[in-house]
Amino acid sequence: MGTLARGERGGKALTCYQALGMARAKVLGVVMKILFVCLGNICRSPSAEGVFRGLAPDVDTDSAGTAGWHVGKPPYGPMQDAALARGYDFSDLRARQFSAVDFERFDLIIGMDAENIANIEVLRPVGNKTEVRLFTDYAPGSGKSEVPDPYYTRDFDGALDLIEACARGLKATL
Repeated sequence: MGTLARGERGGKALTCYQALGMARAKVLGVVMKILFVCLGNICRSPSAEGVFRGLAPDVDTDSAGTAGWHVGKPPYGPMQDAALARGYDFSDLRARQFSAVDFERFDLIIGMDAENIANIEVLRPVGNKTEVRLFTDYAPGSGKSEVPDPYYTRDFDGALDLIEACARGLKATL
């Protein structure tokens, strides 16, 4: 979607979705595409994808990791257990690695922490204008600057609390 029907606003390139506006884009059958990115794609980003697809089923979502250690594997068991306790089932997801092609495939790329953002930006093709944001930008009241990795912190419920807040904030911006 990144290269289709780009408009201009204040010299900044816009995706088709941004240029048309959400309501008009929906009428024209354009679907916004959002990619959630973390380190291994087994905890935070699949959780963000699972939570957000429940809030915004009309948005095309995916998730990826900046590292390739877990490619092809399902989300981490304890993360899935915590999510299932809240009614989120994302057992169908499989880890994949982020690539430069994702800049052209998505309208918005969301990283879980500053290191993810830096690793994403290294792969940005020259001239590409796809927006990349921190997920916590959508939950400014949380007081958090990143979504902590529950693979290391073991705080799966805390991560889900923050992911839910960020997802609600993101949905509100659409």
